[in-house]
Amino acid sequence: MKITDTLKKIFLPTEEPEHHFTMPSSNEAVSVNVDSSIAEHIDDVKDIFPSLEVNKEYIKVKYNLLINSDIMLREFTLTARNKQYKAFLLFVDGMVSIDLVNNYVLKPLMLKNTANSFDGNQNQVVSEAVTNNITVRKVKKFDLKDYIFSCLLPQNNLKVQTKFKDIFASVNAGACALFVDTLNYAFDIDVKGFQFRSVSKPENEVIIRGPQEAFVENIRVNTTLIRRIINNENLIVENLKIGKVSKTTCALCYMKNIANDDLVAEARYRLNNINIDYLVSSGQLEQLFEDNSKYSLPQVIATERPDKTATYLLEGRIVVLVNGSPYSLIVPATFIDFLESSEDHNIKFQFANLLKIIRIASFLITLLLPGVYVAITSFHQEFIPTELLFAIVASRASVPFSIIFEIIIMELSFELIREAGLRVPTPVRPYHWYYRRFNYRTSCGRCWYC
Repeated sequence: MKITDTLKKIFLPTEEPEHHFTMPSSNEAVSVNVDSSIAEHIDDVKDIFPSLEVNKEYIKVKYNLLINSDIMLREFTLTARNKQYKAFLLFVDGMVSIDLVNNYVLKPLMLKNTANSFDGNQNQVVSEAVTNNITVRKVKKFDLKDYIFSCLLPQNNLKVQTKFKDIFASVNAGACALFVDTLNYAFDIDVKGFQFRSVSKPENEVIIRGPQEAFVENIRVNTTLIRRIINNENLIVENLKIGKVSKTTCALCYMKNIANDDLVAEARYRLNNINIDYLVSSGQLEQLFEDNSKYSLPQVIATERPDKTATYLLEGRIVVLVNGSPYSLIVPATFIDFLESSEDHNIKFQFANLLKIIRIASFLITLLLPGVYVAITSFHQEFIPTELLFAIVASRASVPFSIIFEIIIMELSFELIREAGLRVPTPVRPYHWYYRRFNYRTSCGRCWYC
């Protein structure tokens, strides 16, 4: 019995006591931190409130500030015309530039300077004229929103938002939001400063003669690389949001005076009608964007080269960029586009056409050679010369498999070799490390112990 009990304790799961938890309702949980007017309709709030405290409590609930460690809410006192107003900044730590926030947002708003040292009751003088010793002044009533927008924030990209969803989208993308008491507006300040990979050489589309730049994961850097090549004001870059949860930023690029308007409208319609929760890569968008995802043949060109992308744009194609992906999607695609290289534009047309013919021949050989080999060796041996036929028969005398099975094994072997070359990490191959370290072969040719 003791042995049986011991085995049961080792192999059978033990019964744990049941724990019963009770969670308060959503309204009760919200009412702890939020005003009752917000607690009843916490998910239906769209407009920004004029009360700073209500805005602050609402943001605390939406961003879960009690457990979120990277959401920063900086409270301070704003000085404007010798009057002080309560305010706070909302931003994500790590996605903004701290120097920009300190020197160009907090410093102008908090410190007293010549721009805000007037009397609070003094109106702004718009124009002044003197006629017959009579001074006529045109004044403008003091408006706090216009005063902050025009005098206190030295930012080139500054917007005034009235909706919480617009503010949250900007803050999640790396901006900073300024809320001021008595204002039912919020200032969207562009202070992005997150780190991203620098522009480097292409890894999958290497050419000898041509530009050596590749796309990165930042969408704004990618659009800049394209504009550096296409110096034209007709290049249009439209921003779109895809994904109900992720709200991934995508860019629809085209040449206004070259691309077909119906083609642009169709691309915009397909992107706006993608119903998906999240989008994290261009490959995922490619499957949702093409005509029929059941076809195995590619219908969209994916490239990491800005020069190739610019070339297709100048030909009237449509380009789609996805934030977080170093590839651009080009539509529509034709069959011959997949047999071209970016280097074809940098060499003479005679050599480019010769290389294109070689690629077409290689494609046909790759596609047809296994089937032709099986058909000839199995059913039409009369096409094979006698000496070659005897050599094939002699080599297959000890093979227990059929030709078709051998072809299938060969195709799988090539695929396995390709996957191993791409996926297997370098530490799995120790001899290669020894050869690179000591740079010589020993007597056995395999190790350095001999």
